[in-house]
Order: sequence, then structure tokens, then C-alpha cells
Amino acid sequence: MRFQVLGSLAILRGGHTERLTGRLERTLLAALLARAGKPVPVEALTDALWGDRTDPRTGQRLQLTVHRLRRKLGEPDRLSFGPAGYRLRVRPGELDAERFESLVGEAVEGARHDPRGAATSLRGALDLWRGTPFAGVDLPALDDWTHRLVERRLMALETLYESELACGRAAEVVAELTTLVREHPLRERLHALLMTALLRAGRPADALAAYRTARDTLEAELGLGPGPELRELERRILMGEPAKGKAAAAEDTERAGARTARSAVPAQLPLNVRAFVGRDAELAELDGMVATTRAAIATVAGTAGVGKTALAVHWAHRVRERFPDGQLYVDLRGYDPDQPVSPGDALGGFLRALGAALPQDPAERTARFRAMTAGRRMLIVLDNARSAEQVRPLLPDSASCFTLITSRDTLAPLGAREDVRPIRLDRLPPADAHRLLRELLGARATAEPAAAEALIGQCVRLPLALRIAAELIRSQPDLSLADLAGELAERQGALDLLDIDGDPYTAVRPVFSWSYQRLDPAAARVFRLLGLHPGHDTDAHAMAALAGHGLPETRGSLDVLLRAHLVDRGADGRYRQHDLLRAYAAELAAATDPAAERESALSRLRGHYLYAASAAMAIFAPNDYAPRPKVPPPDGPRSSFAGYDDALRWLDAERANLLDATRHGDPAFVTRISETVALYLRVRGYFDEAVTLHGRALEAARTIGDQMAEANASRVLGTMMNLSGASPEDVNAHFRRALAAYERVGDQGLQAYVLSSLACVRLRLGELTGALGQFERALALNGVNGNWRVRCAILVNMGRTLRTLGRLDEARNCLESVLELCETHGDKSVEANTHCILADVYTRLGQQAPAFEHARRGMALARETGYRQIEAHCLGKLGTLHRQRGELTQALHLHGENLALARAVGETELLIEALNTLATTHTAAGHAAQALRLHGEALTLATVAGERVAQAHSHAGIAAVHASLDERDAARSHWRQALATYEAVGLPQATDVRARLDELDGRDGE
Repeated sequence: MRFQVLGSLAILRGGHTERLTGRLERTLLAALLARAGKPVPVEALTDALWGDRTDPRTGQRLQLTVHRLRRKLGEPDRLSFGPAGYRLRVRPGELDAERFESLVGEAVEGARHDPRGAATSLRGALDLWRGTPFAGVDLPALDDWTHRLVERRLMALETLYESELACGRAAEVVAELTTLVREHPLRERLHALLMTALLRAGRPADALAAYRTARDTLEAELGLGPGPELRELERRILMGEPAKGKAAAAEDTERAGARTARSAVPAQLPLNVRAFVGRDAELAELDGMVATTRAAIATVAGTAGVGKTALAVHWAHRVRERFPDGQLYVDLRGYDPDQPVSPGDALGGFLRALGAALPQDPAERTARFRAMTAGRRMLIVLDNARSAEQVRPLLPDSASCFTLITSRDTLAPLGAREDVRPIRLDRLPPADAHRLLRELLGARATAEPAAAEALIGQCVRLPLALRIAAELIRSQPDLSLADLAGELAERQGALDLLDIDGDPYTAVRPVFSWSYQRLDPAAARVFRLLGLHPGHDTDAHAMAALAGHGLPETRGSLDVLLRAHLVDRGADGRYRQHDLLRAYAAELAAATDPAAERESALSRLRGHYLYAASAAMAIFAPNDYAPRPKVPPPDGPRSSFAGYDDALRWLDAERANLLDATRHGDPAFVTRISETVALYLRVRGYFDEAVTLHGRALEAARTIGDQMAEANASRVLGTMMNLSGASPEDVNAHFRRALAAYERVGDQGLQAYVLSSLACVRLRLGELTGALGQFERALALNGVNGNWRVRCAILVNMGRTLRTLGRLDEARNCLESVLELCETHGDKSVEANTHCILADVYTRLGQQAPAFEHARRGMALARETGYRQIEAHCLGKLGTLHRQRGELTQALHLHGENLALARAVGETELLIEALNTLATTHTAAGHAAQALRLHGEALTLATVAGERVAQAHSHAGIAAVHASLDERDAARSHWRQALATYEAVGLPQATDVRARLDELDGRDGE
């Protein structure tokens, strides 16, 4: 028997076709095939057949329709009824859609190595296609499946013609590709294949005509120009170069040093699991998914403590070589006692690992993540997920990536919209539980077989409980397995009444309880306090603060917990707990320790974090625009740092915990942490964390009525939002609130700083002259003897503005006065920024020697201070200087590094500049396609952010590319748009653009 859904629905049996002419029969069969082999509830079927039009006879009508379908099937047992609903049995290979997807998956996987065989397989798969899937069936539940099948067909067609071209059959496939392009005019890949086929068939003129057709269609239908692949093909045709595939073109670009913004290759997997046993069937199933590429998403669901994370991590380490573009991992903490990880925060970690910028909007983060992973062979492990909603934004939109999700829940809603392969992980089979015990205990497990059997039963065959029990035995040579099994039996009896529906937590609590009771009082207290810690991991200093003990004593207790498997320690030396153990620890703390004592412990922890952060910042960035809070030393151990690198390591390691600690508790602590680490978050480019923290600080300050804290929070929040490209209106609202508050408290220095910040927003809008006047007013308000750090900030921004306006001598004098202040006060970060801008000033003055000197000095200081934005700017300045020397390979390399770092930092102005400068270098190197793509991205970003001058620079760059290709109309259009802004703002670039337009007009008149 065969079932056909690729076209109109049909059943093939006995050599003839059973067509389903009635709507009810077709809908019923489609609904059953959508869940082939699985029961479909009666309610779902009646809803599919009649919707809201049900009546008391609906059940009888369904039975009649089922009866008619059974007659068409010819095998009554094919369609059975049970408690869960109706089930249609479909054997492997009987459903044409399944065969189609299998053939396509195998052919796509082998196309690179065997294009001839792939072409044969793909033509066989495409022969199964008879039309739109489920034609004549109106059932919304089928929409996702239909869409996926249609996309797979298009992918199959594209891979087919790539394979045919690889086999040298260019002339033979031109006609077929021409028809396909006519049917799918917006599919750029098909246009590219047609152009390639025409070029290889010796028809370059026709290939250019095909490009123009594609360009005109895309512009008319979408308002967009051709993408980079089509533009690169056009460039090759115009240059007389042979047509190359995507891989060859990429190799050429890399060989020239022109790969732009190469994404990082992350390796985020946790340490592999010790003494992993069993799970052969599950591992084989995962291996099969990767080998066939038929499923890009798999879920591992099972009860807590059953070993889901261990399986995922163990398998990921086994197959990591299959994912050369990297492995991403996140513990979503879906069942932690505290707050789960939000999709936005998880995406922030992924994007940072990939070297990408972090948009503030969660939807934009998802889009950026999917763009960064598209076409890359990556493994993504989403551990401990709570719900489908938590993981759906984290799924890549590329069949080249494989996503493995672990959860206590089956995440069924995910499968309704995504192609997901579920794996159910049960408790260890008895044989594997015995193997694990033997791995952990050796001969002691085999010496007492009956006791081992009982112990395995009391641990309900959960690996977590077995490991803890085994450690109890290992640590006490005089304790027999029988003794432990007997004790656990007694404890289990006392807890049986609490064991609801086999909840693993109540089932393994006797093991936890026995292990906990064997601890000495100090270690037991530290274990309970781990349940109070607000973060996901911690170090010994923080635990000492929580406990109120000395560091040696706390480390001793943590070592006891490590040996008992009640806490884990990662390669970074930080301590983490399984969520079941953490929940148990929190429960014990609530039941054992008085509320006042628990609050006292958390207060000590907050004091530790505030003091340590203050000490680290005193080394990392001793100077700030506003005085930082004065923090008294804690009563217990005090954190100290050997130097700059040590302080920065601590800040990076504890960044998440500092934010977690501000979710609850003392509002004054929230405001003080915000004021303490604001400059760290800014310099390191952690914009998303900064906006979260400073937003909390603003609410906390209002709660306690602290006007100064409210002003500080508004100031730093506005600054970070401005850097990350938030709307000028929202940014200005924060700055104006801060200005009003500083006026009320009488702080002229910070009033001047906020006036300067408001002027920076005017720079974004292209109001350069007005901004310059506002900088001058801010400088006068601060006074010559006012806040020197604020004075530096104002002078730096004045220097930037004067440079942009072309008043280069004034800019140089202004910036050199900043260097004098930096030398007096020893501020290396401001000095790095100033050198960077001076490098640009001297470049524009045509003085390359001092320009190089300032750029290199700025680079050295930026790296010394960890100021990634300035490091990126300096890379860009050095690249421009090499371009002016004609050293294009070096310029491309430096500008590529500049863009990669700019994407990682996420500062909008920096990213736009990096895109435009790299594009300009590509133009100089004759890489028109790359230049247009980069300028186009810069123009989009500048338009969204309201960066008016950057928009003009992007238009000017695009015009230069079109001029290099002798596309005069396009060049003229973009230069005119750039000129309008340059003239309105009063920039010197207007003179050059007018000259270029005059030159174009002169060439037209020739």
C-alpha cells in the first residue's frame, strides 16, 4: 500500500488508485497521515472535519466517515480505535512525503562528494512530486508540513542543478532553469544558477541579461537590489573571469585576506561526563539523525536526575568534529528554584560567542542569531528547557545546524510548528544501573549483589542518586552496601506518603538526606547556603561571605561537598549544583535556618559583591565621571586583586551574579552596584546587561526616594541606550531627567556631563553646529577647575565634532589638551580614545607619520585597558592608512578585524563606521559586490538609528562603487542624496561630491 500526499490525496493498493473524492474522506485521511502511527483524539478529528459546526450526531457522522475510509484502505486493522483516539498504521516507505524527504536529505548530504549520484537521486525524488501537497484539503494544521515540503522541493531543485553544473551539463540545463526562474522569480539562488549555466555554456551576454532581469524583478517586487551572490557573479562576468561556485569564491576572498567579519568558532560544551554508561539506543538514534540530516532538532525528555544533561554532553563531545563551525551550549535553568534564563539573555551569550552585535530587541536578536548560523555546520545544546516558548527563539533557521534540547517536559507544542525528533529518556535499565555502580565502586559492588540490587532500587535507577550513594560508600570504607541500603529503606518508609505520582525529587530525597546527614555541621551549613545563592555558579570567596566563615574553613567545607557529589566544580574552578540538589538545599535552608539568619547571610553576600566590585573597579578603571560609592570592607575575608588582569577576570566571571543579586533585596544595593560597575559595562561593551542593571537601579532609586541615585541611573541608562542605537527620543528622556535631578542637587560637573550627552544625541541627528555650541556651554558650566574627567569627555566630543566639520587644526588643539589632562591624572582609557581620534585628524591633514603613531599608541592603550570599542576604532584607522599607501591586503585584514570586533561590541556608530570603511577598501580593491553589500548594511543601520551623517557617508560609498562600474545613473542618485546631507550639515565632503557629480555630467556630455 502507498499513500500519496504530494499532490492530490490518494491511496495506492493492489495495482490501482483509490481516489478520495469526498471532502470528509480527504480531510480525515490527511489529519491521520499528519500523525501517522500515533493516535489522533476524536475531538481533533471532529474539529478538522466540521469545526464549530458540530451537533449531537457528530460522533455518528465521524464513525461513518471512518467506515468509508476503512473500505478504501481495504485492510480494516489499518485504522484502529483506542482510548486515545483513531490511529492509522503507516509502514516505513509507504508515505510518498517520507520517501521524498529521505531521498532529498541523502542526496544533499552527498552532493559535494558525488554530484552525479546526487543528481540521479534528486531526479528520482522529484518524480514523486505531483503538485502542491494535500491539494484540495483545507486544514490549517497541515500548513507547516506543506510549507516545509515546498521548501524542500526548492532546495532539492537548487541542489540538483548545482550537481548538474558540477558534472559539466551547463548547456543541457539552461532550458530547465529558465522555466524554474519564470516560476519562482524571487528565488535568487535559481537566478544565480541560470547565470552560471549560461556563462559556462559560453553565453556571457545572455548571463548579463539574466542578471538584469533578476535585478529588475527584485527591485519591482521587493524594493531590494540583488544579493551578494548575484552581484559577485555579475562582477565576474564583467571582468571576464570564469564562473565559480560559492565555495571557490569564498576561498579566493579568504586567500586575498578579504574575509569580512569572520565569525568566531565557539566551543562552549561543558566538561565531558565521567563514568558514562549505557544509553546505546539513544546515542545511536542521535547519531542517525546527524548522519541523515533528516531532523535538525531533537529533544531529550525525562524526569529530573535521569541523566539528560549527561547524555547530551557525552554525545556532543562524541560528535563535535562533525560540527567544525562550533558548538554552543546554554543551561536554561528551566527548573531552578529561581528565575530561568530568558531567551534574550541566552541569545546574548550566543551572539557574543559568535562575535556578533547584541540588538536590544529580542526579536532582532533571534533574527541576528539565525543570520549568523545560516549555512554553518554548528551544534546547539539547549539544556534544561522549561517550555517551548523558552527555546523557540533560540532555534537556528538552517538545516546545517543541529539543535539538541533537554527538558523534563516533552515540549509537545514545539513539535506542532517545528520538525522535531523526540527521544524519551527513561531511568537506567537494571543492567546499566549495575554497570554504573560497578564503574563507581568496583569490587565492592560485586561483593554484595543483593545489597547492590536493593540500593539500585532505592535510587530508582537515577544516575544522579546512584553517584551520590556510591560516593557515600567510597568515602566510608567501614560502611557496607547493606548498611546503606537498610538506612535508605527506613528513610524511604518515612517519606512514602510524600511521593506523589513517582516524583523523582521525593523518590531520591532519602539519598540526598542520608548524604546530607553524614556531613559535618560546617559543610551541612554551606550546603544549605548554596540553595540561597542567587546565581548559577559561585566561588569560594562568595561562599565564605554567605557563611560568615574564613576562606580556609569554607574551602574545606566545599571540598567535602565535592567529594560527596553534592556540588560540582568546573574547569574554571567555580562551583555549581544540579537543580534538584539546589532545590533540596533551598528547602533545607528554609526549614533549618531562621529567616533572620538567612537574610543576614544574603546581606553579607551583597556586601562582599559590592566591596569586591569596588576593589576591582579601582584597578580596572580608577577614574569615573561621578564619584563611586564608598564601600566599607566586610567583616570576613576581603577580596583583593593582583593587578589589572586579575580584576578584569573577576568582573567578567561575576558579571551575571552581580545582576542576579540585584533581582531581590535591598534597593540601595542595586543603585550602588549600578554606580560601581557602570564604566566596566560600558568599556567592555556589555550593553544589554547595562540596560537591565541601570533600569533596575532607576526603579530602586525611586523606591527609596534617592534623587542622586535616580539621576545617576538615568544618566548611565541614557548613555548605554544611546551607544546601542536606541531612539533619540527615549535617550533624551533619560538625559533630561538626569539633568533636572543634578540641577536640584546642585552638581554642576554632572550637569555639564549630561549637557554633553544631549549634544552627542544631536550629533546622531546631524545637528553638528548646534551640538558644538552645546559642548561649549557644557565646558563653561563645568569650569576650568571643575570635574576633570567631565572636562575630558566634553573636549573629546568637541574634538570629534570639529574633525567632522573639517576644522582640523582646532580639533587637534582640543584633543592635545585632553592628552595633557590624561598625563596629569593617569587616565589610560581616555588617552586611548584621544589618540584614536587624533590619528584620524592627522590622516585628514595628510600627515601619515603622526597618524600612524597616534593609531598605534591608541591601540596599545586600548588593549591594555580592555577598551574594545577604541581597539576597534584604532584597527579601522590603521586600515585606512594602509589603504592610502596602496597596501590593500593589509588594509583588508585590519578592516576585517575592525568589523569583527565592532559586531562583537555592538555599538551602533562604531559598527556603521566599520562597515563603511571596509566597504571603501573593497571598492579600492575592485570588489564591487562586497563593497555594495557592506555599504548597504551600513545604510540600513544608520537609517534605523537616525545617524544622519553616517547615512550620507553610506550613500557616498555606494555611489563610488556604482561609478567604478560605470553605472552612472545609480552613482548620481546616491551622490545627490549624500550631497543633500553634507550641504545641510555643513561638511567638507560636499565639495568632493559636487566635483564627482560635475565629472559625471561631463562624461555624459562626451
